[in-house]
Amino acid sequence: MQNRIEKAKNIKLLILDVDGVLTDAKLFFDEQGKEYKAFNVRDGLGIKLLQQSGIQVAVISGRASKPVALRMEMLGISLVYLGQADKGKAFKKIIAEVGCTPEQAAHVGDDLIDLPVLIQVGLAIAVQDASEYILPYVDWQTRLSGGQGAVREVCDFILQAQGKMSGMIELYKKI
Repeated sequence: MQNRIEKAKNIKLLILDVDGVLTDAKLFFDEQGKEYKAFNVRDGLGIKLLQQSGIQVAVISGRASKPVALRMEMLGISLVYLGQADKGKAFKKIIAEVGCTPEQAAHVGDDLIDLPVLIQVGLAIAVQDASEYILPYVDWQTRLSGGQGAVREVCDFILQAQGKMSGMIELYKKI
């Protein structure tokens, strides 16, 4: 536990997978092929809290998706890399753009496609229902599953580790 708290204290960038992390990994399509996704609103608030505290948030997804692009725009996330078969390459681009080291980044993933990023970041995280094959490579596994508040759990953990959660609570008490 202490090791992951120490790692979380240094995080300047949180990188999220989408399907299976920000969603429950289900894909919904109508008869015309239009895609639908459900996002947890608490995850969204957690992301906003991180951003307000000065931590940047990025998304790397193996799939390109209009609903994902729209949701990321709503959340003010500009570092959005969709349709990335090679997430390791996208990770290197994001690190260069943000100007932080890999050790200052955390990644939340759920399956093998996330492994190239998980093995490079300072804090590697898997959601509760992640593939068992990535678990040996992560520092922590959330209590909650993807799409069920796991991202909020991660955001709160980072904010608490950095001593910023009480400031966020005070900020919202004044609104």
